[in-house]
Amino acid sequence: MAVDKSMPILIVDDYKTMLKIVRNLLSQLGFNNVDEATDGTMALQKLQNPEKTFKLIISDWNMEPMSGLELLKQVRVDERYKAVPFIMVTAESKPENVIIAKKAGVNNYIIKPFNAQTLKDKLTAVLGPI
Repeated sequence: MAVDKSMPILIVDDYKTMLKIVRNLLSQLGFNNVDEATDGTMALQKLQNPEKTFKLIISDWNMEPMSGLELLKQVRVDERYKAVPFIMVTAESKPENVIIAKKAGVNNYIIKPFNAQTLKDKLTAVLGPI
């Protein structure tokens, strides 16, 4: 089954340049229904909007006041979002961080810097062929 490229996607990063990069990479892959948040708290507010249900979350790990890991934990206890694919993006490549994120329910993990092919590979792993 083909991936619905019009599905709502939430990208979360406290670095506006990174939001632009991820948005542009998603656009190159045909995904244009993208919303942004600059930290986990803002992301939670957007996720609680009853008029929009996101089908994918791509979040940075290191953010204040709420980190991507805290956001992931909140998402996984929310009935609406507990099964939604969640991809963590980070500059940290420590194996223990990958393990922590996996235990919290992350679907995939991207190490910065990355390119369109890496993002496509990770999206394919969680969504199916793109």
